[in-house]
Amino acid sequence: MSSTEARLRTLISDNLDLDHSPDFDRAFSDAGVSSVEAVAFFKMVNQEFELNMVAEDCLQFNTLRELVTYIDARAG
Repeated sequence: MSSTEARLRTLISDNLDLDHSPDFDRAFSDAGVSSVEAVAFFKMVNQEFELNMVAEDCLQFNTLRELVTYIDARAG
């Protein structure tokens, strides 16, 4: 597990009320997260990783794995 994935798991655990462990290859729409929770989560991701994304940017990611790839590419 990458450090990015570990940090995202912590954000999810601390801030989203999931009844399961996050599946990084599962579509966001299948995760049981409301759109309000998703927007709030992406705001936290923005702060945690200093990304400066706008709310609409979150629509480009279908899975958490895609988000991890994006974050890691920006860090490199």
